[in-house]
Amino acid sequence: MYLIGNGQVITRDPKNPYLRDGAVVTEGSKILAVGEWDTLKRAYPDAQFIDAKGGVIMPGLINAHTHIYSGLARGLSIVGNNPTNFFEVLDGTWWAIDRHLTLDGTRACAYATILDCIRNGVTTIFDHHASFCEIPGSLFAIRDVAKETGMRSCLCYEVSERDGEEKTEQGIRENAEFAKWALEEDDPMIKAMFGGHALFTISDRTFEKMVEANNGMTGFHIHVAEGMNDVYDSLRNYGCRPVNRLLYNGILGEKTLLGHCIHVSPSEMDIIKETGTMVVNNPESNMGNAVGCAPVLQMMKKGITVGMGTDAYTHDMLESMKVFLIIQRHNAALPNVAWGEDVTMQFTNNRMIAEKYFKVPLGILKEGAAADVIVMDYKPFTPFSDENIDGHMLFGMNGRNCRTTMINGRLLYRDREFVDLDEEKINAWTLEQSKKLWGELNHREY
Repeated sequence: MYLIGNGQVITRDPKNPYLRDGAVVTEGSKILAVGEWDTLKRAYPDAQFIDAKGGVIMPGLINAHTHIYSGLARGLSIVGNNPTNFFEVLDGTWWAIDRHLTLDGTRACAYATILDCIRNGVTTIFDHHASFCEIPGSLFAIRDVAKETGMRSCLCYEVSERDGEEKTEQGIRENAEFAKWALEEDDPMIKAMFGGHALFTISDRTFEKMVEANNGMTGFHIHVAEGMNDVYDSLRNYGCRPVNRLLYNGILGEKTLLGHCIHVSPSEMDIIKETGTMVVNNPESNMGNAVGCAPVLQMMKKGITVGMGTDAYTHDMLESMKVFLIIQRHNAALPNVAWGEDVTMQFTNNRMIAEKYFKVPLGILKEGAAADVIVMDYKPFTPFSDENIDGHMLFGMNGRNCRTTMINGRLLYRDREFVDLDEEKINAWTLEQSKKLWGELNHREY
């Protein structure tokens, strides 16, 4: 049993949103109580105390779309790679990396990504993996790292025809085998989706195979209209727009998650809404790839559940919130839009997306919710209360303010130190794997 106290508590529970001097009690994997610090200290005298030191106690953050396979890319420059459009970004950078990822490389990516997530207060991730060098067993390798490090994870493999039929079939099998394992194991911390890359790399025949292999086990997690490539390919080769293709192929539904959706039409938005399909926006990545601004405000106005992801551009969800606000206001040429949508995406919709898979209240501090709790080292110099929490989030806090992270009742990171993980050993091994990868990409030693 833990007592996390001596701080201001943000619960994201509308019935009890804020406590100026509050505390959270956890027992096992669940939250036992949320209340006043003095009251809970007296009620649970034997609980192990975690001192928030006057900081902010809040629910763990959720990332609804990331890519573990990019974990070893930090600082990497591939000789001769100078992309001028989105396809060249994919082919020259990300596909080049995943074509050289072995199972050990995948494990190293998982360590790098998850440790950084924990440092930034992220307690749940939805990953979309690709390692075309070595596909079989890749999701299970990530699963093992996620279980070791304690990260709540929903995993899938990126099916694509870009490297031929054999690799396509391997991707389908990896998804199906992992989804079957997840269904039978029913591990509360590890779930599965059925992944697909952009539509311009997937034929209708492959969609048919994916649906057959999935057999209703789980929802799909797929990139949609991130660039205009999907739109052109769908219109040219299938006589319809991308979302229509997904509808015709049985991909859409209440457990399916569409990444990006930048170049979708109003009629496509209507299809997404009517099928109950979810969308995840990745604002910083979209800006970095120069692919455009997703019509999130219009989608949310239509009642579509749009969540927040990072596309692995960052592991800081608060940074993504800041960028979302800026790009949407810049795109609309209005300085008074997107605030409400921004907060809703991160703190309401991401929770809704995650709860469809993990079947436990997440992203909220209340009795019975998952014990995913973080402490932010944030000492405001302006008034701080339930009236302006979101303003402090958007203009004050960063992920690196996180000093303590608990996931599912397991204390992973305390006062900026990992509790039961040998960070130096993990980093040393990960560095060796990154040197191998970089060496193969640039044909020299590092």
